[in-house]
Amino acid sequence: MGFFEKLKEGLKKTKESLFGGLGGLFAGKELNDDFYDELEETLILSDLGAKTAEDIVSGLRQKVKEQKLTTPEEARGALKEMIREMLGEDSPLDLSTAPSVVLVIGVNGVGKTTAIGKLSHQLKEQGKRVIVAAADTFRAAAIDQLNVWTERAGVEIIKHNEGSDPAAVVYDALDAAKARKADVVIIDTAGRLHNKQNLMNELAKISRIVHQKAEGCSLEVLIALDATTGQNAVNQARAFNDAADITGIILTKLDSSAKGGIVISIANELKVPVKLVSVGEKIDDLQPFIAEDFVEALFEEDGDEA
Repeated sequence: MGFFEKLKEGLKKTKESLFGGLGGLFAGKELNDDFYDELEETLILSDLGAKTAEDIVSGLRQKVKEQKLTTPEEARGALKEMIREMLGEDSPLDLSTAPSVVLVIGVNGVGKTTAIGKLSHQLKEQGKRVIVAAADTFRAAAIDQLNVWTERAGVEIIKHNEGSDPAAVVYDALDAAKARKADVVIIDTAGRLHNKQNLMNELAKISRIVHQKAEGCSLEVLIALDATTGQNAVNQARAFNDAADITGIILTKLDSSAKGGIVISIANELKVPVKLVSVGEKIDDLQPFIAEDFVEALFEEDGDEA
């Protein structure tokens, strides 16, 4: 199964939730106030959030007026175009230096460690030498889980004992990357610290070490978010963004969720690009996010060919 097919399959629940409501809405309705009110309600119920729903409806009203659209089908096309624009340009990972550093953050339970394992596999398949730093030293289980994934992916891991200084793990991983001429260092971090100040201090410390030990390297700070949590994922990203300069998002569990519309909300409200999406349990089910494919999969009508 190609990735577009996986994406279509992964978005099935979201499509049924969102476009199950929109299908009836766009079937022969007049483009009047009742139509827009119903559209906004459907978008909110589909977990796009009140702000994004309001922005979409307001923008659609304007497009209908400016382009003199008269039919629901024309409005549907305009809605599709708007969502595509809202998602913005695709933003692949910046791995332009050797080594490049990918710092992965996010709360426990969102699939962060699994995403790191899948990303490691993907990069290994591209011929890159990958070192993973097990810098979530607060839980032995986190180190053990990451060890399993790195073995599956066939990449190296740098780890210390539970309770060790996370920054020391990062320091050693960057030393190892230089000595072994690694292409990418992926750093796992603790999912939850006592408070935001601790989180900021820990991330700032790790960031300082990265810049000292790998001066001039490209740095991605990716937050892993669970698609099934809907608007809560937006709130998590907002909180972490206060503590770290997030460069992108890994959206996990998209195939398990009817809330895939969160991608649209994230792009609209946070202006942070979704860079990777996970649409399955297999090791190759994490892929770069391509906005065009996402919109096509979401809007494709039953019976259409991919």
